Amino acid sequence: MTGNDAVLALTVVTALGFDFTNGFHDTGNAMATSIVTAALPPRVAVALSAVLNLVGAFLSTAVAATIANGLVASGAVTLTVVCAGLTGSILWNLATWYLGIPSSSSHALIGGVVGATVAAAGSSAVKWQGLVSKVIVPAALSPFIAGLVAVAGTLLVYRITRDVSEGPRGRGFRLGQIGSASMVSLAHGTNDAQKTMGVITLALIANGNLASGATAPDWVILSCALAIALGTYVGGWRVIRALGKGLVEIESPQGMAAESASAAVILCSTDFGYSLSTTHVATGSILGSGLGRKGAEVRWQLARRMVTAWLLTLPAAALVGALAYWTANGIGGTAGVLVVFTVLVLASTAFYVASRYPAVTSENVNAAWTGSVVPEPVKATDEVGS
Repeated sequence: MTGNDAVLALTVVTALGFDFTNGFHDTGNAMATSIVTAALPPRVAVALSAVLNLVGAFLSTAVAATIANGLVASGAVTLTVVCAGLTGSILWNLATWYLGIPSSSSHALIGGVVGATVAAAGSSAVKWQGLVSKVIVPAALSPFIAGLVAVAGTLLVYRITRDVSEGPRGRGFRLGQIGSASMVSLAHGTNDAQKTMGVITLALIANGNLASGATAPDWVILSCALAIALGTYVGGWRVIRALGKGLVEIESPQGMAAESASAAVILCSTDFGYSLSTTHVATGSILGSGLGRKGAEVRWQLARRMVTAWLLTLPAAALVGALAYWTANGIGGTAGVLVVFTVLVLASTAFYVASRYPAVTSENVNAAWTGSVVPEPVKATDEVGS
């Protein structure tokens, strides 16, 4: 194996690692409301989401093309740039997951790649017009659009079912949530799995394995689909808890309205090739469902914390991506990339170990919200779904 082949292999492994974190970081976007309303048991919910993410990954490549060719000049990108960019995105994903903040994996990826590219080739290598039109504008508008759709949907479902008794209404909407949550998972696969496909394609172009403007090979599509599905099945319970229990008091009609709004917005963005943040969409939808139900509690302090993380995601991931590039380039060659990869593995391990003490799991994810992503120990007399 040549030096370039070794760096390419490390880059592909790092990209699939990002895809894995994307899966568990974003599971809550699809399944948080279904889990909190007991429409689906937690483990069944993440398993269903994993399967549908896998299927969705094969349905479209428009977003992959945006990432591979629409954000940075492929001629300015090297394998070291791609690996450094992925490092920035993974570390931001892990930091926000540990804190229970549903930030955007998509923006972490884009920020990391852009930051590493600027560090390597200057700002002229970034296609700023594409970044603004395909990433920043959709990021700013999508939470509001999804929120408005969810407000309207929530008002409508409560109005239509106002004469239905609470028991049958709850059961009916919990069944409906299974379908709407499934659509969000499918939509997530069509959008988010494409981003890692685009990054690996970018790496293959940089290494000369593919011509500029090429589409993702079949093996890239399959490996990315499997990685995001596996990550989804792991769960990401910290973010699921924040979205499902922390942001809004959710009933099953709200859950169905929020999930339906999320699926509609994400699928529309995929069709246009927009690298949309499913996290922004899902959070906007959940907030909209809270505003649409009279008397529902919306915890604006947590919402403000999430928005702050959204604003920091692009620049923070870009900064870490740039630092990773300067480190790898300063050492030089395969050794430089290997050092950055090793640091990434060690940091990832540290985040995982820290998250276990105490852990958020499928057993306590629905514990009563007390202001913290980590639930208080459940007493013997407490109900699991309290």
